[in-house]
Amino acid sequence: MGMAVELRTPLSDSDLTSWTIALNTGFLRPPEAPKEEVELRREQIDLSRTQGVFDGDRCVATFRSFAQRLTAVGGADVPADAISNVAVSPTHRRRGLLSRMMEHDLRAAKERGDAAATLIAAEYPIYGRYGFGPAAWITEWQVDVPRAGLDPRHSAPVDGGRVDFADADEVRKLGPALHERLRAQQHGVIDRPDNWWRISTGRRRFPNRPWTEPFYVLYRSPDGSVDGLLAYTADDRWEGNKRPHNTATVLELMGVTPAAERALWHFLLSVDWVTRVNTGRRAPDDLLPLLLGDPRAAQVSMHADWLWLRPLDVPQLLERRTYPVEGSLVLELHDAAGLAGGRYVLEAGPDGAACATTGRPADLTMDIGELGTLWLGDESAARLASLGRIAEERPGAAALADRLLRTPRRPWCPDSF
Repeated sequence: MGMAVELRTPLSDSDLTSWTIALNTGFLRPPEAPKEEVELRREQIDLSRTQGVFDGDRCVATFRSFAQRLTAVGGADVPADAISNVAVSPTHRRRGLLSRMMEHDLRAAKERGDAAATLIAAEYPIYGRYGFGPAAWITEWQVDVPRAGLDPRHSAPVDGGRVDFADADEVRKLGPALHERLRAQQHGVIDRPDNWWRISTGRRRFPNRPWTEPFYVLYRSPDGSVDGLLAYTADDRWEGNKRPHNTATVLELMGVTPAAERALWHFLLSVDWVTRVNTGRRAPDDLLPLLLGDPRAAQVSMHADWLWLRPLDVPQLLERRTYPVEGSLVLELHDAAGLAGGRYVLEAGPDGAACATTGRPADLTMDIGELGTLWLGDESAARLASLGRIAEERPGAAALADRLLRTPRRPWCPDSF
């Protein structure tokens, strides 16, 4: 056996090259750390919230977190501990390294007062044991444009608005405010720091990763306000007898009004020579495919869990979201890590909510990760009870939980992190 491994946190500046190599190795990218990549990561990473496990001079596991603002049901901001860049080298798996790093990070997040931790899970089975539950899903469609049933001759916005091409500088100028408007109304959306916009518009690029300049399109409402943004790329493919067979791939499509969203989809599905559209990551109840004259023209190419959530401060989480009806619910939450377990009473209604520990008998009993699954309103407590993942201690409690927690539209987190 070799020497004992060492968990280093905070990470030092001199550790970052080895850390980057370990991260790339874990994600099956070339095991190297070009100077440009290390410099870019140094800009992005908070070294005080970055962990690395070292076996001698070699980094063999990586982990970092950063401050995130997550939109709750109703539009309120919730402080979250966003976890990213988690990798353990194949040579050092099954040694508890991820558990050590996760425990350290979650306890620090709890002490900071974060309401929850979030992550995008590369593999489904890993994170449930740390108290995470899938809270928002995504769906991607591939649209057969000739079958879509939208008349390209009438692709202009029907409400008197307009669509215009833009460049990256204009997107960096107008995009952040537009995104904040979306975040204020769409639960599940996370904040985007300035560096996100620089990277997404190609002004900061990772080496050895190809970049194709997108087409940018803005939707302006009849009063001139920018209410929508579309970014897409297109290939250049022609088949026999000079027939175009080009695919447009959506990198970003956000609208803060239904009119903006409809107008941008209709525009893209009317671009000459485009016969297929890959929609990118959408909410499962996106306007597509029902926007199409023939919804069968949109085939699901991917449907999967996306944003995972781990409650850390149950009262803060439950008090920050809104509720459509009045109700009282006692939750018994089991938390193996000892961070957020206990028995809580939620008193909620359209005028607000209060949540505190209680000695009253439980209405529902569940692991802490199940609350993470329920909090954004995407999942049904009654369904989880049928699966045996929630115990209904009082008849009708699961139905009441659904009336309180579920939302008319599903949550959506369009971003990876």
